Amino acid sequence: MVKVKKNLFVVMMLVLSMFLYACSSGEEESASGEGKVTLDFWVFGATNYEDLAKKYEKENPNVKINIKNSELGDHHDSLFTSISAGTGAPDLTMIEVDQLDRYREAQDRFVNLYDLGADEIQDQYLDWKWQMAENGEGDFLFGLPTDIGPKAMYFHTEVFEEAGLPTDPDKVSEMISTPDQFADAATTVLDKTGKPMVDSMEMAFRANMDALEVSYFNRDGELLIGEADNGVKEAYDYAVELHDKGVVGSFEMWTPEWANALNQGGFAVEMAPAWLKGYMTENAPEGAGKWRVTTLPTDFAGNWGGSYVAIPSETKHSEEAYKFAKWMLSPENQLESFVESGLFPSAPEVYEMEEFVNNSDEYFGGQNTAAYFAEAAKEIPEVYKGPKYVTVNNEVLTALRNVQEGADPQEEWEAAVERIEGLVKR
Repeated sequence: MVKVKKNLFVVMMLVLSMFLYACSSGEEESASGEGKVTLDFWVFGATNYEDLAKKYEKENPNVKINIKNSELGDHHDSLFTSISAGTGAPDLTMIEVDQLDRYREAQDRFVNLYDLGADEIQDQYLDWKWQMAENGEGDFLFGLPTDIGPKAMYFHTEVFEEAGLPTDPDKVSEMISTPDQFADAATTVLDKTGKPMVDSMEMAFRANMDALEVSYFNRDGELLIGEADNGVKEAYDYAVELHDKGVVGSFEMWTPEWANALNQGGFAVEMAPAWLKGYMTENAPEGAGKWRVTTLPTDFAGNWGGSYVAIPSETKHSEEAYKFAKWMLSPENQLESFVESGLFPSAPEVYEMEEFVNNSDEYFGGQNTAAYFAEAAKEIPEVYKGPKYVTVNNEVLTALRNVQEGADPQEEWEAAVERIEGLVKR
């Protein structure tokens, strides 16, 4: 009996030692690089990051990267919930530029990338893009730059030709170089073709709005929208002015009506970022060869979209996470993301690479549209949006839609300001 117990004890110890060995050599190994490390990476939208992750895994067999892709809103809601709770956050996460300031108040929930040596690669990226990811003091970096959304002017050549306007991109840029010239050209288009220049009130508003260095909030979090000289009101008034001229359409972005208008040339101009090209190619096939790209009027130069890759402080593998992010967002891999998924590079070195310089878009008549977006990228100012940017911006857009339906512009503005002030106080 004693011998049986002794043998049972030996077996149990053997099983226990095997279990402990399995745990110690599993995928959740320490950050020292020994064993295999698993990194959870949350992304949104259409990227080629899955392919890059597989490539990285081949080059680094000790690293496994699990990618979770969610819709933009769900992604940020889940991230905010997890970092607020202090549990459930991934090792790496994308953060969209309009959402970035939402997380500044939770700085302690993220790894300061300067502590991991990010200052060594700062010169690889556009200054304004990099600085937007810093805290107010400039000593904390929330994330590494991914893509950007430099804006340019997409114009429909058949509509312009019918209006008697030039269709060569450079000549269009010379003719429409100021907001006043844009408004004059819009009137010409309406008179000659009966079509609106701009698709919607939102786009007319964003023409100026996306170029503002300070919009709804200052760096101290103070709401500026009620001040007399606030640039948001000027952007609002310009959109109203275009509406009063009758040159603004009612094609809301992403609706079937809007997609059909892109297809058929239902409006003359779309003032939008580089990422719109991919949508047009897939969803407006009849517009192929009829659209071109040129620079926006100087005062309209701005950014719309793009993101960062941040590392929540909950991770146990910050060094491995940073190493992967740095590799994935290098100039060479940003070029690959541009070619494969249309993600416009935030690393200006890419703008000089042969594949970028010789890029041509068949949809746009073989034009090298990338050159115009690259030029726009260099003129974009650093922008501070504020933690409640999306919520506040939606109230202004509601006011503009009401104006388009016949409401008084000033009354709608005052009502929007009142709603916004109430929302911010909550």
